[in-house]
Amino acid sequence: MSELTGGTAVVTGGGSGLGAAMAQLWAGEGMRVAALDIDAAAAAGTADALRAAGTESLSAGVDVADRAALDAAAAAVRDAFGTVNVVCANVGVQHFDKLEDLTPETWQWVLGVNVIGTANTVNAFLPLLRAADGPRHIVLTSSIASVVPSPRQGVYIVSKFAVTGFADVLRQELADDGITVTTVFPSGMLTNHLGSSLAARPDDLGPAELRDDDIEVVSSTSGDLTIELTTAEDAVSRLVAAVNAGDPYHFTHGDRLEELVARHRAIEGAYEAMRTARG
Repeated sequence: MSELTGGTAVVTGGGSGLGAAMAQLWAGEGMRVAALDIDAAAAAGTADALRAAGTESLSAGVDVADRAALDAAAAAVRDAFGTVNVVCANVGVQHFDKLEDLTPETWQWVLGVNVIGTANTVNAFLPLLRAADGPRHIVLTSSIASVVPSPRQGVYIVSKFAVTGFADVLRQELADDGITVTTVFPSGMLTNHLGSSLAARPDDLGPAELRDDDIEVVSSTSGDLTIELTTAEDAVSRLVAAVNAGDPYHFTHGDRLEELVARHRAIEGAYEAMRTARG
């Protein structure tokens, strides 16, 4: 029996893709699950599937950029399940464009969902985590793109850099509470991530263009995507062990180690150059 059996997990972006796979994962640990998604029907679909398999579950349509909506969802989870043991802030909208061509409105949308939405999720559910008995964990979804950046994904990458920094500080601030924080870095997956991003795009931003040249540039600078692509279920297959161990970072899959090491060696080299120059 898992230490998490009988506890409650909350997953944003739980209607499809990685979030739905996370919801299934926690259900497999014997947990109750709250699936939240801006697409209320998709969230309900996840919850229905879990209930059909014997898991207590609820769903809600929630825009994570809306703190009031998350507070209402937290109240619903509290009323249904009491406390929370795992919170997965797993929302991320994508947009392709050159940095110089991004509008202020696009910056506000992507950062509002990916960064403010992550903070909103944590803050809305933190009181229920603090009140829980047993293990308590926060799982924040960043991206491999935040540690191995590539062109034309600038606003998304900036947002995921911010999520990683948020997690690093949160981990320190919650250490005395015994709440662990694991940052997940997924690579390419066979999900509807791009489609759900387009569906969540505010109408006042106008239609999004998924241009061939953007895709070509991203593909040519993001490693061999045919090797990295996997299913969401495979991507979360080692997550329970990482979370239970309190691992600060968790890479789901992919083959970007050489680029990651080169980047950090460049940072280390710059630091050593400073120390040498200062004597």
